[in-house]
Amino acid sequence: MSQPNFQAMSIKELHTYVLAHRENIEAFHAYVDKLHAQATWVEMPPLQSLDDLENYPDFLNKLNKG
Repeated sequence: MSQPNFQAMSIKELHTYVLAHRENIEAFHAYVDKLHAQATWVEMPPLQSLDDLENYPDFLNKLNKG
């Protein structure tokens, strides 16, 4: 059985595929590579309290955009 073309799949399609084929390590790696290439996350250290969120306006803006 041939594998789908993971590079041609969207992140959403790949996410669905990985959930349905959890044993497919190649698909998982392709999914993580796409997520990494998109890089829409904001990195920040662990919070000590909820008040620490005020120190990360980029993160709060991403949350508010939904």
